[in-house]
Amino acid sequence: MNNQKVELLSPAGNLEKLKIAIKYGADAVYAGVSHFSLRIRAGKEFTFETFKEGIDYAHARGKKVYATINGFPFNSQIDLLKKHIATMAALKPDGFIVAAPGVVRLCREIAPEIDIHLSTQANVLNYLDAQVYWDMGVKRIVVAREISLKDVIEIKKHLPDMEIEIFVHGSMCFAYSGRCLVSAVQMGRVPNRGSCANDCRFQYTLYAANEDHNTLFRLEEEPGVGTYIFNSKDMNLASHIKEILDSGAVDSLKIEGRTKSPYYAAVTAKAYREAIDDYYEGKFEPEKYQKELYTTKNRGFTDAYLIHRPFEKTDSQNHDYALSKGSYEVTGLVTEDEEHFLCKYKVYPNEDIEIFTPMGEELVECENEIGKIFKKDGMYYINFKKILTETNKELESVHSGNVNKIKLPGKLPYLTMFRIENVEDNIVE
Repeated sequence: MNNQKVELLSPAGNLEKLKIAIKYGADAVYAGVSHFSLRIRAGKEFTFETFKEGIDYAHARGKKVYATINGFPFNSQIDLLKKHIATMAALKPDGFIVAAPGVVRLCREIAPEIDIHLSTQANVLNYLDAQVYWDMGVKRIVVAREISLKDVIEIKKHLPDMEIEIFVHGSMCFAYSGRCLVSAVQMGRVPNRGSCANDCRFQYTLYAANEDHNTLFRLEEEPGVGTYIFNSKDMNLASHIKEILDSGAVDSLKIEGRTKSPYYAAVTAKAYREAIDDYYEGKFEPEKYQKELYTTKNRGFTDAYLIHRPFEKTDSQNHDYALSKGSYEVTGLVTEDEEHFLCKYKVYPNEDIEIFTPMGEELVECENEIGKIFKKDGMYYINFKKILTETNKELESVHSGNVNKIKLPGKLPYLTMFRIENVEDNIVE
């Protein structure tokens, strides 16, 4: 059984989100350059240069970076793939996340010094398959999302030296282990090659045909039930962290979401960091973590399949809406100089705005002509008396379209966020 502290692994859609995930509590991040990665849109946010910068940033802080090479290549791409593996290896990531057996073998040949992590796309559910990949040189398996905790424990019993990683939070695919063709059929964008159009999130109109009579008629949905018929709720296992860690079978807890917002990267990292740390300190408090996680945009939450078998589930689909806004809106992000912030929504003078900080940061209360930073009911807030740009131009308010840096009344940690409760309609379709 695993006696080491479990790893918290967060998504890094770009360099900024990589830094946010680390500052808010992640032990490691996963990311990729667009080639051969299953998140082409996120991968395009990284160049080889900025990816190297992210690796150096993480390593300087004792954190790890795993590079995604988890696409499924065609024959015509193999020479390019070989060059890509060599280029990525030269950046010295801590591991490659790979899905295809042939690519596993290729990585072992080209970059034997880089650990191989098997992608969830390989949908390992049992110790027989795990043994095959272990024999190929795979160090860690990201098990299928459909697996049960009981089966994870069984794999660990048979392969105690193999690391096991599980997803604990984020978007769920309605197809088995993400093996979907809906986007490919409708949009020509192939999910298993990184360009999924998320067609499962759309609302559909349903029809019935009778070929004998050559009739076609529209089906009316049940009142109060929408027609997002493929739309899975988001995974949320924060309340089950104690149960998972008690098993001793899991080495890494993974959060999905390379294309999600910086705020999502921050909140999920911090909430699960606190859940993990609290577990080891014997003070696990699920309500606290859930309160934070519900501030992010979501499709409703489900505890997925790790604890309950798929056929036991009746709450994993959301037929009513595509995405909620979450209970909070992010209004600002503190810049690297720690003296300014960039507006992300809208900020007005004389309103109390909650301050959301990276892990382990202590704030200093202050007040001056610009505004004040203060503590109330155990939380820190900021209130602006004046909204001044970096060049001392005073504004009546500031909105996200304004890219000017806005002065702070006192220094705040880099990548601190401001947020306000979302009082607007909470559903986005």
